[in-house]
Amino acid sequence: MNLTYEQNGDYLIPTLQADIQPEEAVTKFGMMRESFLKENHRGVYSAFLLKGKLKEHLLTIQKQAEERMEQLTSQMAESEEVTEQLKAADQMLWVAKMNSIQNRAEEIVRDELIYRL
Repeated sequence: MNLTYEQNGDYLIPTLQADIQPEEAVTKFGMMRESFLKENHRGVYSAFLLKGKLKEHLLTIQKQAEERMEQLTSQMAESEEVTEQLKAADQMLWVAKMNSIQNRAEEIVRDELIYRL
C-alpha cells in the first residue's frame, strides 16, 4: 500500500493506493509457507501483509521450492539409476521409486525453504 495525500482546500487528505499484486497463482509450496508464517511467526506474517508484500514473498518461496524439487528429483533419480530404461522394463517399480524420490525431495524442500525463517 502506498500512502499519498490530496489537497482539499487547506487540508491534506491521506489516500491509500493498493500496490499491484503479481497475478501468478499461489500453489502448494506458497500455501504451505503462508500457513507456516501464520501459525509460527505471526509478526513476520503481519509485516508482509501490511506492507503488501505477502504474495510476492510466497511466490518467491514457491519458485525456489519448485526449482529445488526439480533439481533434487533429477539428482536422486540419476544416483539411484531410476531411468527411462527402468520405466520401460518395470513401470510399477519405476513409479514406486519415483514416488519415494519425490517424497524425500519434498521433505528436504520443506526443511530448507518452507519451514525456515
